[in-house]
Amino acid sequence: MIDQPGRDGRHMKTWFGAIAWISAWLLFAACDTCLAQPADSLPSIVGENAPSNFDEMWRGFDPRSEPLETEVLHEWEEDGVVLRVVRFRIGVFKGQVAKLAAVYGYPKGQSNLPGLLQIHGGGQYADHKACVANAKRGYATVSIAWAGRISAANYRVSPDEVKLFWDNAVEDPNYRPTTDWGAVDGYHAPSRNPGNQFPKIDAAEWTLDDVESPRNSGWFLCAVAARRALTFLEHQPEVDSNRLGVYGHSMGGKLTVLTAVDSRVKAAAPSCGGISDRYNDSDLFCKTLGDDVSLKQITCPIVFLSPANDFHGRMGDLPKTLQEIASDDWRVTCSPHHNHQDTPKYEAATLLWFDQHLKQSFQFPETPGLDVQLGAADGDSTFTVVVDGSLPIESVDFYYTQNGKPNETPADRDDVVHRFWHHTPASQTSNVWTGRFSVADTNRSLWCYANVTYRLPKTVEGVGYYYRAYQTERLNLSTVLQVLKPAELQHAAVQANLRPTRMIEDFQGDWQKEWFTYRPEEWARSTNKPSSIVYMAPNDAELVLEVRSALPNDFVVMIDDHAASVQLTGDNRWQTFTLKASEFQDAGGKTLRSFTGVRQIRLSAKERLRTGRGDQQTSRIVGGTWKGKPPEFRLLKWLVPGGATP
Repeated sequence: MIDQPGRDGRHMKTWFGAIAWISAWLLFAACDTCLAQPADSLPSIVGENAPSNFDEMWRGFDPRSEPLETEVLHEWEEDGVVLRVVRFRIGVFKGQVAKLAAVYGYPKGQSNLPGLLQIHGGGQYADHKACVANAKRGYATVSIAWAGRISAANYRVSPDEVKLFWDNAVEDPNYRPTTDWGAVDGYHAPSRNPGNQFPKIDAAEWTLDDVESPRNSGWFLCAVAARRALTFLEHQPEVDSNRLGVYGHSMGGKLTVLTAVDSRVKAAAPSCGGISDRYNDSDLFCKTLGDDVSLKQITCPIVFLSPANDFHGRMGDLPKTLQEIASDDWRVTCSPHHNHQDTPKYEAATLLWFDQHLKQSFQFPETPGLDVQLGAADGDSTFTVVVDGSLPIESVDFYYTQNGKPNETPADRDDVVHRFWHHTPASQTSNVWTGRFSVADTNRSLWCYANVTYRLPKTVEGVGYYYRAYQTERLNLSTVLQVLKPAELQHAAVQANLRPTRMIEDFQGDWQKEWFTYRPEEWARSTNKPSSIVYMAPNDAELVLEVRSALPNDFVVMIDDHAASVQLTGDNRWQTFTLKASEFQDAGGKTLRSFTGVRQIRLSAKERLRTGRGDQQTSRIVGGTWKGKPPEFRLLKWLVPGGATP
């Protein structure tokens, strides 16, 4: 339009200028709104078919496509390690941005570092101790707080602080920014929404999809977050993006398997998880989030830390796991008797696996081979273990049990946790180790495997599953579990030469290899021998124990969740105690009716007895602090008053 002179022209120009300003403001506001509300990372499925397989579940997700928008919430240095509590964008779900908090650490002044993603388990925290320990070994580590909990110097986020964050209680002095799942719920222990459970994929107010979908599960959401954490590592200037590894324990073990499908992962080490989540009421869950689905996609080198009695990553699933993975570079380490915890020579496998595949500074021996020959002339059986001798060998140990059954599920938890493994030592001829063993029942399956303990060229230092610092000069490698069915035993004319006995332990030779502890530096020990048909308690039995101590002490005998305390005189003389079931009490003071059906015996100085979940919280301490040298044991047996002693 042509400008008109005079007052009216000036008004006309002002009017058009105002229109232009308003239009520009509206355009800016619209763009600002676009920036404030970016498009959803994964659009919700409404009234459509949900993803029904692995490819469909991950379709449309690119862990590198969105900006990280990283913020530093806290920063400090410790022992030459730079540490930060950070938060970065996971994605946008249902119109809201989700952010993941994490602890990140690396050795100060170093570059071109391999990067590790550490994933905590259920009820655990992202923890700076993992970052510090790994940094001292030459790694940059991000420990992700997928559940919102953080343990760091001057930045602790416990469940109470997570709730403050949910409530936006910014005025509270304990308020800390942490993981923000926005419109969805990837929290756990507790979840933000009481009805949210990771194994469920039903639609709810807080789920991504409005139909039953694997993308509704916290497993999927946290796997998305973990893969975004890989992107975070890629963007750190001190990290070599071509050398990334992932490890985690328990729920973190399953998330490790869900994350290791990412081609950027060059090595993985799941512990106590990632092999047994195969059972769910939803067929769709099994076809998408079952462990076997992701295992079939993993091509990177992987080591499984799988304690033999673990309830979450059941050892019986390990053979099929090794058949399912696409990678042909794998190892396993299986501690006998342990449930959901390990000791250093097993935990060290994680660190050394990354040393091999991300730093090329260590070389694992090959997986030992196990051959079981059933039915010698006397009805016993023999075993042969072929061992890679590239490292010095400390021992080769053969373990077997008849307490296993096919296709164990979460419903078999008590049987799995209390499974007893018989031990047989092996004798060496060159790189071959052999031994003989007897079975107790040819109508039961035989599960067997062997452990090889190596001496390391130098001490390994790290933090374990629960961030406890450790040192070890040993590494354990296991053979693949072999399962022999009753028909195979019978066909080979195996005889049941292992007879029931009332002698539980004579404390001679390698007796401790049929007992266990999670703290080897302490003398207390436990055994699952009563779970075996060989050592189970007869009806009306009493328990006899011979023990001596240099100093006076309380001594605790624990049977399952019941305990009895006896007094040791401390004069170095052997004392014999005969204990009735009625002398054992649980946390609430309820006595044990009989020893029939008990599963575990523990000998210790002090125990805290607790009631089970769902009961009103009650605890009771039995025993006290031990004084002097560890006690000595000579005999532990069942006694039936007036009965014969086999």
